[in-house]
Amino acid sequence: MSVVTLQGVVALLGRFPALAGVDLEVQAGEIVLVQGPNGAGKSTLLRLCAGLLRPAEGRGVVLGHDLAADRPAVRRRVGLLGHDTALYDDLTVAENLRFRARAARLPVGDVAGALARLAVPERLLDVPVARLSAGQRRRVALAGVVLRRPELWLLDEPHAGLDRAARHLVDTVIVDAAAAGATVLVASHELDRTAPLATRRITVAGGTVTADETAVPGSGDGRGAPPGAHP
Repeated sequence: MSVVTLQGVVALLGRFPALAGVDLEVQAGEIVLVQGPNGAGKSTLLRLCAGLLRPAEGRGVVLGHDLAADRPAVRRRVGLLGHDTALYDDLTVAENLRFRARAARLPVGDVAGALARLAVPERLLDVPVARLSAGQRRRVALAGVVLRRPELWLLDEPHAGLDRAARHLVDTVIVDAAAAGATVLVASHELDRTAPLATRRITVAGGTVTADETAVPGSGDGRGAPPGAHP
């Protein structure tokens, strides 16, 4: 089943075409590594798939919803971890996730399990987010994605600021999500870390997909395929 279909998609940041004609098809259960240089359009691609941007040109469909006409429906079914963790500094860790649960109409009782999944220490639950380290913020933000149980995970540099143990934990969360039937797009510069997790790797440069290759998880090796192709 196709989860993401992009055909000639152009996305503007102001007047600048951050995506300049992207063609991409992603199937359910894939773990797709999105790689490329800074400014290539990787973060914009994730934000587009999250329903935060409207295509200026082309056709985009995510989870069966048209990105030009039904972006709110997309946002309800995806989980985005961006560079900005989107946490409220003046709220505690627990308050942030309870707020997210209520906003998504999820059981507040699920918060404890999501935090435990990312090994967020209980001593931090009543600590304001403003007092957390960058790595602790990252764990809490990813726990917020886990809480949503999204069908499509969109992770932008998920290992940033994390220690070795936390990075391994993030790897496990990604693999488990795909095994449970979710689809995961991971934008990362840490190829040694993320490539072994991926079932597929795409390269974004100049706002377009310039390479697309399948891979065997755990090997870090792929075999070439034409841009936009998928077996």
